[in-house]
Amino acid sequence: MKFIRSFIILLFLGAVSSVIGQDNKENFSVDFETFNLENGLKVILHQDKSDPVVAVALTAHVGSAREKESRTGFAHLFEHLLFLESENLGKGGLDKLSARIGGSGANGSTSRDRTNYFQTVPKDALEKMIWAEADKLGFFINTVTEPVLAKEKQVVKNEKRQAVDNRPYGHTFYVVDRNLYPQGHPYNWQVIGSLEDLQNATLQDVKDFYNKWYVPNNVILTISGDFNKEQAKEWVHKYFDEIERGSDIAELEKQPVNLTESKRLYHEDNFAKLPELTLTWPSVYSYHEDSFALEILSNYLAEGKNAPLYKKLVEEKQLTSNVSMFNYTSELAGQLMLQVRAYDGKDLDSVKIAIDETFAEFEKNGIPQKDLKRIKAGLETDFYNSISSVLGKGFQLAQYEIFAKDPNFINKEIDKMLAVTGEDVMNLFKKYVANKNYVATSFVPKDQLDLALENSEKAEVIEEKIVEGAEEKFDANQEVTYEKTPSSFDRSIEPPYQGKPELSIPEIWDARMPSGMKIMGITNTEVPVVQFSLEMKGGQLLERPAKAGVSNMLANMMTKGTAKKTPAELEEAIELLGASIYVNASEEKITISGNTLAKNFAETMELVREILLEPRWDEKEFELVKQRTLSRLKEEKGDPNAIAQNEFKKLIYGENSILSYNELGTAETVENLNIEDLKNYYEENLSPLAATFMTVGAIEKAEAVNSVKAISANWAPKNIDFPEVPEFELPERSKVYFYDVPGAKQSVFAFGAPALSAKDNNFYPAEVMNYRLGGGGFASRLTQELREGKGYTYGIRSRFADQSYIGPFMISSGVRSNITYEAAELVRDILKEYPETFSQDDLDVTKSYMIKSNARRFETLGAKLDMLREISDYGYEYDYIKDREQKVEEMSVMDIQDLAKKYINPERMFYLIVGDAETQLDKLEALGYGKPVLLNENSEN
Repeated sequence: MKFIRSFIILLFLGAVSSVIGQDNKENFSVDFETFNLENGLKVILHQDKSDPVVAVALTAHVGSAREKESRTGFAHLFEHLLFLESENLGKGGLDKLSARIGGSGANGSTSRDRTNYFQTVPKDALEKMIWAEADKLGFFINTVTEPVLAKEKQVVKNEKRQAVDNRPYGHTFYVVDRNLYPQGHPYNWQVIGSLEDLQNATLQDVKDFYNKWYVPNNVILTISGDFNKEQAKEWVHKYFDEIERGSDIAELEKQPVNLTESKRLYHEDNFAKLPELTLTWPSVYSYHEDSFALEILSNYLAEGKNAPLYKKLVEEKQLTSNVSMFNYTSELAGQLMLQVRAYDGKDLDSVKIAIDETFAEFEKNGIPQKDLKRIKAGLETDFYNSISSVLGKGFQLAQYEIFAKDPNFINKEIDKMLAVTGEDVMNLFKKYVANKNYVATSFVPKDQLDLALENSEKAEVIEEKIVEGAEEKFDANQEVTYEKTPSSFDRSIEPPYQGKPELSIPEIWDARMPSGMKIMGITNTEVPVVQFSLEMKGGQLLERPAKAGVSNMLANMMTKGTAKKTPAELEEAIELLGASIYVNASEEKITISGNTLAKNFAETMELVREILLEPRWDEKEFELVKQRTLSRLKEEKGDPNAIAQNEFKKLIYGENSILSYNELGTAETVENLNIEDLKNYYEENLSPLAATFMTVGAIEKAEAVNSVKAISANWAPKNIDFPEVPEFELPERSKVYFYDVPGAKQSVFAFGAPALSAKDNNFYPAEVMNYRLGGGGFASRLTQELREGKGYTYGIRSRFADQSYIGPFMISSGVRSNITYEAAELVRDILKEYPETFSQDDLDVTKSYMIKSNARRFETLGAKLDMLREISDYGYEYDYIKDREQKVEEMSVMDIQDLAKKYINPERMFYLIVGDAETQLDKLEALGYGKPVLLNENSEN
């Protein structure tokens, strides 16, 4: 459950016809219907019968801005509480229900101004979801008891440690908002709240908050997908009508801020390895008339090679590898933010000088029309991508109602963006940025204060101390009684399924080109967009240790211009089509992927051809890519999660395997790479004989094949000698490994061992076995015991890595530092007991989820592309989902137990922990696996 992510949501009565782009001939229409219950609940219905699924979202107009100082974090706390239990769903609430009905997993998010709860389910479960959402709104608060509140406080505090306290630059927004918004302003504090406020929250505080804000007249219910509209209305009335209306809720006035002077602050960041400068100017609230031009302004100044800030800071001054700028708007106010993470040792004063120089030049030159055009072109594709799922459509069905106060704003927003002129952009630059006061934050590594902006003051940042036994005790299993809220009917009876959704497997077409390149595709016309992926086997597997990182650097170089186009010209050509093209390297492949409007597919493929077959080999860009890679490697040394991932690979694959290396390489190998190394890799290892082109979206087979003929015809086939990957073996006995990050607020776990390949017949059965262990989110034992039972963590999961060679089984989590040993011991014990304690009930829940969830498996374009990818990578049959359903149906409790014993052995496993050695290392010897091995003896990260 995320607290920062915000979604675009819209309400409209009747039909909406949205035509994006002046020359777009396609009319894209979305039909809505909305009605209000007498108690004030607003209901939005949108039918989409393209897949047998339905998304249900409950959006409450309450976020952190409706809280009080010293009682912060309540809105986000409720996002957690509302999943746990309600009077009629009982213990486990929505999470337990989701596992049984094959849902996407009940989830939610909190922003400054709203909280939402959402899930996509097979269409036969719609009545169950409406029943459950009504229980959340009208039959919930009595279930919140002292033990429930105490436990969930710990979960939220762990989330704050994970998202803020235990990561580089995690306190940036805290410092910015406290200095941008005056005391008393509702955006002065963070959405997640403070650890102290959370701890001090009383049960009565919580109940008062709920009773004020969680009332029908402050909530929107959205239903989007394949359902019968009249039947849905009946169910909504049945389950929501008798929930009482709350007191009238007054609208909050807009509260834009004005800085009377600029503020400069610094913070020595325990985890940061590079200096970062953030500049923040007061801007405007969501959907303000100026917000559209400000979005274009930030995009032009910072995004891509044509951006003035990129040209100045990255190319000319070589201060950083990336600049980001964005207009962060909320209901009451907004802030325009510019962030630069500089290279190692770079003085942030030099960054600020370069920014000022760029602004001065922009004020003289303005924004060229061609740049204005390419920025607008991307908006069309972004819009279609945002509504490619029923959940995306559902999200977009409430924000306009809540924040724009105009149900027809879906027709106006893009028009307003397209109407922005170059003069508008310049006027707003002068109005909000040029010579205006700002908040500047310098986050610098420990003992590098000289890198902060001159005349900066020390920022107030509250750092949690690691204290043993400091947390409040609670009994999550304590039985409590409460008086149930009366109802006109028995709400404890769960509604039945309505029908049975049929598994809809997309029809796959394929072709083989003369060069040997294989083509696979799925035609889907829901939205006029196409996603594509050209996947070439190789990647890291074809590297030599001395050249580690060469495939990653090659992938980065491939979008840095072509023989015919400079880097800036290539980027402009892509953006003018409203397209995106990415090149990435992984352990087993190099991939050219992206998406584009269907009408521009052929032109986009011509650019893909240039990128692949006519590389530029630009020496200047090579040096920039090298510096960027070295900077990322430096950055990762301060990130506990990246450290855990990199050290775990070394344990799993051993020092002799190229797979044990960071995919970026090492500082030494990257430093020694030259452009000839990239050319050699390119010439030797990219071949159509080892390539598959996949496309999904609004395009027919013939057009797709024709569009890539030029790639095939000009790509000479060559045989590639793929190395044989050894069968990695389990350790003889378990061992604990520790990587010291002094002062870490959490310990990051990476436990596991080599397991099996995705090509192995047991791979999917092993995934089925893992569902109740740690793969099923809130349905899993690891989550239930470590998060729900103990409050040790915000999240924990286990999974089998899908590779064509033997990949690991891995458990990953971040736990609060002062219970590192207890959490590790509990994980070990769960693994030991799992084979013997897996029951028929566990199997029933697993089967229900695995089979029912297939109804929503291929809903989005991305999901369809993933299906093609699995078929291509692992040789699965086109209808492999049917075979999997059959396997699940036939599995027994004994089958699960045998698989658990075979692939999950806690006595032959690597236990890797990244955390604070001073306080946690010694205790881990009690796990019984000998003295822990300290991986960085000198404590240098």
